[in-house]
Amino acid sequence: MSTAVEPTTTVDPAPTPRADLIADLAEPGPAVAAARRAKPAVVSETAAAHAAIFDGAGTLTGELRHAIAARVAAQQGSAVLAAHHAGRTEVDLDLASGDPNVGRIVRHADLLSAAPALVTPADVADLGEHLGPDDLVLLAQLVAFTSYEARLVEGLRLLSGHEPTAPAGTAPLSGSIGERSKYRPRTAPNGRPAPREYTTEILGWESWVDPIPAEELTDVQADAFRGKTNGAYFRLLARHTGALAARTRIDHAIFATRIGLPRAERELAAAVTSRVNDCVYCASVHARKAGRLSRRVDDVARLLAAPLARAGAWRPVDLAPLSAPFAGSDERWAALVDFAAALSTTPSRATAGQVDALRALGLDDVELVDLVGSVAFFSWANRLMLTLGEPYLPAT
Repeated sequence: MSTAVEPTTTVDPAPTPRADLIADLAEPGPAVAAARRAKPAVVSETAAAHAAIFDGAGTLTGELRHAIAARVAAQQGSAVLAAHHAGRTEVDLDLASGDPNVGRIVRHADLLSAAPALVTPADVADLGEHLGPDDLVLLAQLVAFTSYEARLVEGLRLLSGHEPTAPAGTAPLSGSIGERSKYRPRTAPNGRPAPREYTTEILGWESWVDPIPAEELTDVQADAFRGKTNGAYFRLLARHTGALAARTRIDHAIFATRIGLPRAERELAAAVTSRVNDCVYCASVHARKAGRLSRRVDDVARLLAAPLARAGAWRPVDLAPLSAPFAGSDERWAALVDFAAALSTTPSRATAGQVDALRALGLDDVELVDLVGSVAFFSWANRLMLTLGEPYLPAT
């Protein structure tokens, strides 16, 4: 049985809707289930994205996709999601990695999952010697989307009073990742200066993989990100239209409606997640929005400037500095930051006690589900931004 290659086309077929996998695995109680229905597009489009990623076009076989997703879900701390994917494949990645191409794919997936801020353009170029641009994007979507689903499952389980399902022991991870250092270029590949610290300035983003030229976009591809910019990022993701179209609708449902958390707090959660994952580009966008919408620009600036020590695989050692600027002065924001940061880590460190603290501060189930969705979405977005390109400072 082949584990890596099958015939492909360059445009995904229309995704086939599936059952609500997140509900099956998270087992939400009645109140949390009702809160999820407040944003039905998040539920339906998550199922559509899942179908597009696991059944859509690409030379990575369906069985290999599920095997990688099982490994990523275990790394992210969701045993139930890992078991779901493991039950849909007969591929043993340890054996399959004897094929050098599969081994490269697995090592790259581990890096995207556990330490996306450590990915370099050389990593992508090396894998690009063996995978075409469509499959490079597919692999990034596969890992990033699994990270999203893992946080939905584990976050909703916490809201419903269930125990986290983190697997016992250490999830498999390529050994060399812990020895890597942070990618810190002074200039982006296009010659523009690279940001060296967090900022709320407007940044540019350069792709390491060829995006679809604007003049070559089909109507279907353009529709998949309608309402977004026509920049390199979305033209790159348009290589897998089904996943991008569903992702665009999830983004809108979580961040562009009046339901759930105040918009400023959704943006705050996005900025916190981006700080944990060390995504300077996403942090700049969403810290800027959080500051403007809340009229608390200085407070958000303190969040961006908070020190965050890192250990092997670039994991944060102590998350407390992120909420420290608000401790004692704004308990709601402190609790929001604590939970968002903990749910963002790999694996998740979120606890029932953090949920209890948020409930004690008056957050209802719709707001809490929205908070989980905001963190989960940026666990997806950060992994795409960090591993397919890099930010730069535009010309003034």
